[in-house]
Amino acid sequence: MAQIELGVGDLLDRRGRLAEAGWARREARRYRRAAIAASPLRIKEWDYYCVLAGDYGLAAVVADNGYMGFASVVWLDFRVRSFATESVITPFPLGRMGMPQSADEGDVVFDHPRLKLAFRHMPGGRRLTVDCPAFDKGRGLRGALDLAQPPMDRMVIATPWPDAPKAFYYNQKINCLAAAGEVVVGGETYGFQPDRAFGVLDWGRGVWTYRNTWYWGSASGLLDGRPFGFNIGYGFGDTSAASENMVFVDGAAHKLDQVTFHLPAGTFDGAPWRFSSNDGRLEMTFDPILDRADATDLRILRTDTHQVFGRFSGAAVLDDGRRLEFRDLLGFAEKVENAW
Repeated sequence: MAQIELGVGDLLDRRGRLAEAGWARREARRYRRAAIAASPLRIKEWDYYCVLAGDYGLAAVVADNGYMGFASVVWLDFRVRSFATESVITPFPLGRMGMPQSADEGDVVFDHPRLKLAFRHMPGGRRLTVDCPAFDKGRGLRGALDLAQPPMDRMVIATPWPDAPKAFYYNQKINCLAAAGEVVVGGETYGFQPDRAFGVLDWGRGVWTYRNTWYWGSASGLLDGRPFGFNIGYGFGDTSAASENMVFVDGAAHKLDQVTFHLPAGTFDGAPWRFSSNDGRLEMTFDPILDRADATDLRILRTDTHQVFGRFSGAAVLDDGRRLEFRDLLGFAEKVENAW
């Protein structure tokens, strides 16, 4: 089926339903929370950043999930294959967290005695700041990272759900954000240099159905000195109109069709993964380093997450037919099961 490119205009129609399903290279449709027709308890809004710098990395998220507000910071140490997390949950924010209605304007600020997070726009990019004195049993974590965002393409997708007309997912993934700054963990300073540290923004807004299983993979870095990365995934509703699979080279997006995750049997990080595309334009393997596993079971709320960090090697064919080979590109691939 043809991949449909989004037009411009409002994301939702007058009935609060998705006006058009498809993909774009920029923020094409206008999201307005007030136009949603579903219960505020079903609305999900989040900004998630993951910045990787070779031997270590930082991830941070702020989310308003209707019945639950959530903020979290994760420190990843690939040298010893470990991670530590600090999270704060608040009840029933129902939109009061003020999540921006555009990925291109509006700041996210979360201020709690245990965790302070801010995602702010600045000229030429974004600034992430974090202060978490109690992180990892009192070791503490604080820092600031500047993410450069020159004019470049991104992955944008508007996705419906079958048999749930009020449900939709509007998602933007911005790869290849070169990072500069430092993070202090337990008194030790970790530097992020823009020639080897790169981030991705996952900006999600929508109304989700209760049970979902999704697959997502992302990587960013340099290939022959040029920014190179990709976004792959499925399980985010009905993607028959468009997939979210893209390869990014020097700021330009190259659209792929369907990509399949081939997970190793019986393990998430004990054997390589494989990825293939139905159009033959992306074939790669993934060597795991660390499984950031997390599971929650509160009966009505359940989640089972395996976000696996590692290195991708393979080949991608661009829109003009050029074939690019890459090795040991640092990123992650995940499988997430939710009842939320």
